[in-house]
Amino acid sequence: MSMAQADNQLTAAQIVNQATAEQWRLVEADNIIKIALPTGAAYIELNPQLAPKHTQNIKQLAREGFYKGLNVYRVVEGFVAQGGDESGKKPVKDAAKAIAAEFYLTTSSLLEITELDHHDGYAPITGFLNGFAVAQNEMQTQTWQVHCNGVFAMARDNDINSGGTEFYVTIGQGPRYLDRNITVFGRVLEGMEHFNRLSRTTSNPITDIHVLADISTQDNSQFKVMRTDSTAFLALIKARQNRSETWFVETPNYVDVCGMPIPTKRVES
Repeated sequence: MSMAQADNQLTAAQIVNQATAEQWRLVEADNIIKIALPTGAAYIELNPQLAPKHTQNIKQLAREGFYKGLNVYRVVEGFVAQGGDESGKKPVKDAAKAIAAEFYLTTSSLLEITELDHHDGYAPITGFLNGFAVAQNEMQTQTWQVHCNGVFAMARDNDINSGGTEFYVTIGQGPRYLDRNITVFGRVLEGMEHFNRLSRTTSNPITDIHVLADISTQDNSQFKVMRTDSTAFLALIKARQNRSETWFVETPNYVDVCGMPIPTKRVES
């Protein structure tokens, strides 16, 4: 791209600010969990399309009060913050302790996504689906959420079906080598700073985890995410591939799937 072309291109910020209402979607409160951490709350959008069993189970665990008084007990710098029941002994009620892995969604025919890259080192195709960064096989019949910064996933032991209660959030550059080795089923909408502030040497208490829809009288937070199948998001991809701001000297005509932020904003009441 020439500098003249770049000069005529809207910046990423301008595209986000000028996006019309129909190019955003309101996140359903029933698909958001709120995690109360020592320095504040984090809001996670769950991904029922790609991992319906994990989504349902984490909501059931929250509704049973399973996480109340537990901890984020493992925080590895630049990697993950992992929380839940470190002892593994806390009983569940109606939720499951372990559920079958949902490493990827298999469809009988091609599942269309907003494609980004066919040169990714970890997958034949990367792109976006319903506001989540994803990857696919060549036939586009297997689709999975990828490990970018701020994803929400379920930890497991060697048994691929052993995950069920111990979640983690990535707090550094996404460990993409974990893709398809573990179930990823959400991303942080707001409050990433609270995961980044967690102690690396001591356990961090979790006050509680709630499904946001269940506490609407106490917390009426709402969030909008730019539709990743919208014309605004397609324009945003181009703007991130070739930054038009005057500060930039090089325009590489490239952005990888984890370097493409998905615009998210709190709805002001």
